[in-house]
Amino acid sequence: MTTDSHLTSVLYFEDVVIGQEYISDRRRPVTEEDLKAFCEISGDHSPIHTDEAFARSTVFKRRILHGPFGVAVALGLFTMFDEVSAASIAATDIRDSRFLAPVFLGDELELRMRIDAKRMVSAGGRGIIQRHMRLANQHGTIVQEGTIGLMMWCRPSSTLTD
Repeated sequence: MTTDSHLTSVLYFEDVVIGQEYISDRRRPVTEEDLKAFCEISGDHSPIHTDEAFARSTVFKRRILHGPFGVAVALGLFTMFDEVSAASIAATDIRDSRFLAPVFLGDELELRMRIDAKRMVSAGGRGIIQRHMRLANQHGTIVQEGTIGLMMWCRPSSTLTD
């Protein structure tokens, strides 16, 4: 089952189905401004990111974006899934993150997300889902993937127990 990112209703923790898949319905373009901003935010001004002449001498033949930039984009694209993000509280962890292919200036990235697991937390009223997130470029190549936990609200009238 696949869902696009148009809001149909708020999904609370108990509404989220393991195996549900979501694909962003818009792509996020990668710009020179993104690269410059991420260099400033991260403090990483390595020549593979900033020096075109140097980058041409590498295996990539041009500048690439920082690996964590893709994680940030994936988290941003997640907010397009209004029905899921509306009951979100906070990310809990990032696991098994893999950088499979470079992200280049001019790429257009989309998020493909699958719900892999869920569990209630002991405090009640909240649960954690595990989202397997894959970032694909405009050619369909998966450039990054990983699992990012998300704490979510339970339905206000819910009396779920673990």
